Amino acid sequence: MLCVLRASAVIFSRMPKHATAAQKTSLVRELGVFDATAIVIGVILGSGIFLVPKDVANQLDSLFAVSLVWLVGGVLSLFGALSLAEMGAAFPGAGGLYVYLSQAYGRPAGFLYGWGLFTAIQSGSIATLAVAFGLYAAQLVPVGYWGQKAIAIACILGLTFVNCRGVRSGKTVQNIFTVAKMGGLAIMIVLLFVRGQPMQLIPKDFWPQGGLAAVPVGAFGVALVAVLWAYEGWHVVSFTATEMKHPQRTLPRSLIYGTAIILAVYMLANFAYYSVLTRPEMMQSSAVAATAVTRAAGATATTFLSILILVSVFGAVNGMVLTGPRVYYAMAEDGLFFAAFGRVHPRFRTPIVAIVAQGIWASLLTLLGNFEQLFSYVIFTAWIFYGVTVAGVMVLRWKQPNLERPFKTPAYPWLPLIFALAAAGITLNTILETPGSSLYGIGFILTGVPGYLVFRALSRK
Repeated sequence: MLCVLRASAVIFSRMPKHATAAQKTSLVRELGVFDATAIVIGVILGSGIFLVPKDVANQLDSLFAVSLVWLVGGVLSLFGALSLAEMGAAFPGAGGLYVYLSQAYGRPAGFLYGWGLFTAIQSGSIATLAVAFGLYAAQLVPVGYWGQKAIAIACILGLTFVNCRGVRSGKTVQNIFTVAKMGGLAIMIVLLFVRGQPMQLIPKDFWPQGGLAAVPVGAFGVALVAVLWAYEGWHVVSFTATEMKHPQRTLPRSLIYGTAIILAVYMLANFAYYSVLTRPEMMQSSAVAATAVTRAAGATATTFLSILILVSVFGAVNGMVLTGPRVYYAMAEDGLFFAAFGRVHPRFRTPIVAIVAQGIWASLLTLLGNFEQLFSYVIFTAWIFYGVTVAGVMVLRWKQPNLERPFKTPAYPWLPLIFALAAAGITLNTILETPGSSLYGIGFILTGVPGYLVFRALSRK
């Protein structure tokens, strides 16, 4: 940590004390369609597909229902991506959901999202992924509790330093690890199909007895929440729109391409698991992917899987580290966050203070013994923001009918309406199931209200 902080101090010292307006706002356009799509895929594809299938198997007793819930989760995410694509093309600047919420509902709504993103949602995701990285690294190199913590912090601060050095540096790491994890996952899927029994994918009990009506709605909803967690992160590429070469084309394409590719990969991965394992075996496994690979290729193959998961998680952490600071930068530019967060390094052209602050805060979260509980309190509120933001497509169509929209959501208004209703249902179900934790999470986000009043007052001065 000291090395990274010292390096950051050197970077800060090279910044001019009296920067011009151009230097304060000049981010460089480096991201093409491939780069942006790699961010979408890299952030979504973390550890979910290796772990979540167990939770789904515990809820649904037929392969048809399992396939349906993964398909519904992917389609919902695609509906959200298509809706965000319209707003991203209309407002192709840094900030993503912060900008869209501000445009649709006003600056307070945008600030509350940005506040929640920095304090818990984005930083908490980085911390959670980094802790997972430490846990899986410990399977290859045995270390104690504090050794795992040190690996997690080193992962965060190392990628923080990489992304401070420029968006080109960050995108290079993202592209390499996204290609590597997709290649590794493809090898795993092919291995399971070759060594497994694909014909058992359509057994006599593939269809639930009683047909579609026999699929339990409550269990399907619980499984859907778990699946949507595996699809989490498709929206973060919108934060970097101002650094895309042609944002009005690049952002919609990357959202659609990335989400569609993940949907296809997740479906294939689940079929591959079921070609090797039975449902009872999946229910009893703590790590479905590891159990399936061990069954298909022996215990030595688990080393390959551990490396694949490490590569996957590392790439997801990098994508989160790269994208989040662009929201805090946009907030600072609007006078709604610490002014230093809007500072752009004259050489590396990155919002360096915002990147470093996020890295330090996420590192501290890894040291909190109960940060996972805090994160679980707040993460469900992210779906509140997703639903409200996508509904903003309809709000903006009404408020700003003459707004130039280079990309329009297909099947409007049904796509954004279905997504918004699904998000509302997920949020309501979470509140009913865990009312105490849910209200605590909402209360935590609402602590941003006094923060907004303070920053607004300072901005007016």
